[in-house]
Amino acid sequence: MADILLTHSYVLRHDPKEFKAMMPYPPLGTLYAAAHLRAHGYATALFDNMLAADESEIVHSIDQHKPSIVIIYDDDFNYLTKMCLSRMRQAAFTMSRLAKERGCTVIVHGSDPADHIEDYLKHGADYVVFGEGEITLGELVDHLRGVRGDRLADIAGVAYQRDGRVFRNFPRPVLQDLDRLEFPRRDLVDMDRYRSIWNARHGYFSTNIVTTRGCPFHCNWCAKPIYGQVYHSRSPDHVVDEMLYLKKDFRPDHLWFCDDIFGLKPGWVPAFAESVVRKQAAIPFKCLSRADLLLNENAVDHLARAGCKSVWIGAESGSQRILDAMEKGTTVEQIYASTALLHRRGIRVGFFLQYGYPGETRADIERTFKMLRDCKPEDIGVSVSYPLPGTKFYDAVKSELGSKRNWVDSEDLDIMYHGSYSTDFYRTLHRVTHKKFRFWQGVELFKATCTHPSSVSATTLRRMAASAYHAVTLPRLIVKLDRLSSQSHSPYSMEHP
Repeated sequence: MADILLTHSYVLRHDPKEFKAMMPYPPLGTLYAAAHLRAHGYATALFDNMLAADESEIVHSIDQHKPSIVIIYDDDFNYLTKMCLSRMRQAAFTMSRLAKERGCTVIVHGSDPADHIEDYLKHGADYVVFGEGEITLGELVDHLRGVRGDRLADIAGVAYQRDGRVFRNFPRPVLQDLDRLEFPRRDLVDMDRYRSIWNARHGYFSTNIVTTRGCPFHCNWCAKPIYGQVYHSRSPDHVVDEMLYLKKDFRPDHLWFCDDIFGLKPGWVPAFAESVVRKQAAIPFKCLSRADLLLNENAVDHLARAGCKSVWIGAESGSQRILDAMEKGTTVEQIYASTALLHRRGIRVGFFLQYGYPGETRADIERTFKMLRDCKPEDIGVSVSYPLPGTKFYDAVKSELGSKRNWVDSEDLDIMYHGSYSTDFYRTLHRVTHKKFRFWQGVELFKATCTHPSSVSATTLRRMAASAYHAVTLPRLIVKLDRLSSQSHSPYSMEHP
């Protein structure tokens, strides 16, 4: 039994694209919250929604642990959670209702609750924790337990409802010394189940770790409801100590550093690489970075030394005009240069691409295609511009939005404002981009096998066969794309219930 049951709203099965990819990671932010509560003496259990068949399975955990408090604490480090998907919001509402029916006090935290406090309170939450959550959560639980005499109104970062009125307390300053936080309580997670899923699907086991909180850059479509426009980092040695703990207790084959930006602080990446080598803590990893940062301080050399195997870059567009409109702060030339540096050191490259930013034309899209063909990243992630509250982009298109203001799942790709083209156009463009990309990869693979015939394997042949399939099916989609590009777009015609 445990007096507090933590969970989160992201159910992998409810996100078809991610469920098909089957690359699940434990809810790191939720586990940080559990660690903080455990450190303060509270018996804490976890219902891990990530691998659940349905959010209603929380009933079994409530019946087993009989908690007085249920905390729906979303993973602030999972970009899928930060997308504020409406299917996951519904999961949170359902769990709130089920917990209330069983007499529990309900606390919620996350990007979506921070943006929709009244909705969450209306659907069963007693309290919403907004901003950075661990300290606030600890103080709120202490208050509910009568451990401290603070008035509820004096606890920073809490919203609640009394007599039909919603009260939102003053915000809590974010932590600057992240080393004071306990390591996430991974012992609450069924890590063996994660391991078996990864090994069965991908042949290796990857798990997650984070070194920072926040982002100081000003991309005008990027929502920052938790940490705001700040950036704080753990010390390199503190991170490496956690890597050693992971090696000893969980033996992962690979790590995902799920920071918004890895190693932004000057001198951090070189110090991290030195600590990894000195403490013999190396685990192959992937991380996210910016094209400009990778060109500083011999960053790529230090990443390779530390064990980095792949870097995902927020490339977004091959059009400088669109990057400038986004206030991205990077150039197309930097994307080319950083990709070349990474490839030179044997590090794989992934590009995040974003279509549909207001004013984007077919010429801009063609520039993105050219960048893909020239730079030859190993992987891509394709999305469309998505207006979230608190961003300049949202404010610019807010008057154009209909009743639908969130995607249902991560593959929704609905253009909910007056974009240049329709939702059908961008969904087709998504498919065209992937087919072009895989076809180009197949061409390069064919050239390589002609040069080195001994390198041919069953995997190589399958990839070239897939490339041929993409070549055959691509023309029909391009015709459809051309037809859709001539149609006018009203965002309200694509609304879903």
